[in-house]
Amino acid sequence: MTAPTYRPPRTAHPLIGAFVRFVVCGGGVGLASGGVLVLLSERIPLVVANALITVVSTVIATELHSRISFRSNRRGWRIHLQSGLTVAVSYAFTTGALLMLYAVQNSPSMVVEQTVYLSASAVAGVGRFVLLRFAVFTGPAVVQAEGGAALGKSSVVIAA
Repeated sequence: MTAPTYRPPRTAHPLIGAFVRFVVCGGGVGLASGGVLVLLSERIPLVVANALITVVSTVIATELHSRISFRSNRRGWRIHLQSGLTVAVSYAFTTGALLMLYAVQNSPSMVVEQTVYLSASAVAGVGRFVLLRFAVFTGPAVVQAEGGAALGKSSVVIAA
């Protein structure tokens, strides 16, 4: 009789984990933004409230995505600008989808309109994830040393 071999527990692909964290962080910020929009729209014009919330929520979401979703060490205004550009592209994509819907159908039902909007938002979200993961939050791998010092990729190669 042979002893059973130890199999480490299967972990999901790191990209799947990052995507789940991306959805949770972005969705949480989105839900909170919706609540704040309702509160602010009673005090200031809706367009101003929406613009303010969009900027603040994008900054918060970028920080969360950097630290939690992608576990990146990249920080600074350049990252916020690049992330903001992905939001602008997503906005243009969803707006374009709705404009195309109205070009094809003069007065679509609310269900059709929401289906187009939510579908376009999902596609834009996946596209945004890809851009953030592979273009914005890329950088040298960082390994945490025992003493707490961060070692860059070149330090690890030199040490080997």
